[in-house]
Amino acid sequence: MPTERYAHIIGWGMALPERVLTNDDLARMVDTTDEWIASRTGIRERRVAGPKETTGSMAIEAAQAALDNADIEPEDIDLIIVATSTPENIFPSTACLIQDALGAVNAGGFDLSAACSGFVYALSTGANAVLSGAAKTVLVVGAETMSRVVNWKDRGTCILFGDGAGAFILQGSETPGGVLSSILRADGSGGSSLEIPAGGSRLPASIDTVRDNLHSIRMDGKEVYRFATRVMASVTQEVVQTAGLQLSDIALIVPHQANKRIIESAARSLGLPEEKFFMNLDRYGNTSAASIPIAVCEAVGQGRIRPNDNIVVVGFGGGLTWGATVIKWDVTEKPEFSRWHYLGRRTRYVLAGLRSIARRGLRRVESLLPASRAAAEGGEEPPYRKQN
Repeated sequence: MPTERYAHIIGWGMALPERVLTNDDLARMVDTTDEWIASRTGIRERRVAGPKETTGSMAIEAAQAALDNADIEPEDIDLIIVATSTPENIFPSTACLIQDALGAVNAGGFDLSAACSGFVYALSTGANAVLSGAAKTVLVVGAETMSRVVNWKDRGTCILFGDGAGAFILQGSETPGGVLSSILRADGSGGSSLEIPAGGSRLPASIDTVRDNLHSIRMDGKEVYRFATRVMASVTQEVVQTAGLQLSDIALIVPHQANKRIIESAARSLGLPEEKFFMNLDRYGNTSAASIPIAVCEAVGQGRIRPNDNIVVVGFGGGLTWGATVIKWDVTEKPEFSRWHYLGRRTRYVLAGLRSIARRGLRRVESLLPASRAAAEGGEEPPYRKQN
């Protein structure tokens, strides 16, 4: 009989921009105050990407930290899944750019779009790849530069969002634990409640879409609030039951960091103390698909998550989408590594960059070869492409 597999989280990492944007800073940009923002959202500051910081650059940094934490090599990764609503490009996927930067030569990769629920969706997808035997080691990343898609004149949305990235390494094991259950849900009838109207095939970029700020986030705040307070508690209860557990078995709930009032409402609905919910939105705001992995990394660092703890991660967002996952956090403490160990890892990433440059150069050389030019112009195929 085949051995049962489990998908364990063996590494985690996060990355944040250096620039801090406080509520007082925003009060100089739009008609608002620190007290108004903090009392309604719980947010006091957020991180904003600088000119050289992107979704991809932060995702790579978080992925490198997760690989260091897991003490595995990029070549061990079989699959890279990036949850993001703000990818580097429509294509190629940000996952492919991460694969290249890490030197993960054996990995496939794709981006996943489920807005603020994206990391829960990606985590479930990665775990299923491990459980099915399709992959042994999966890198799951949530990364966003939401500051690039907000309308900085709209005080209803620009006060909410921030930038950042977080990453998990999933790996197959015969030891019970890891991802115990996941539930994913969607209701497209509410899609217009939270959207970026333009930029896709329905409304491609034009003078009109840029003039009307249709490439920025638009949100019906009251509708999203009602939706989030309704689904967050219900999906948490459902996923815990699916895992064969009770709420009393859960050590910590790590929710999507959107609004303190939403999290407080979920705590009341579940009959749990607020201390059971991890919150860091006061410092980072809503980082969309990045918020859950960033929060988990901080919770581990603060000792709020320990080996053998059962935790729930739960997200909700545009789509409308929502979902939750139960995880048995059975990772043992990581050993301390020497400075030379980490220097060796940094060297590998430099070599991956040089490899990428070399491969791009080789493609340019190949394009100049007579056989390649003939093929491009519709002539005879190069010898290596001929069928036997």
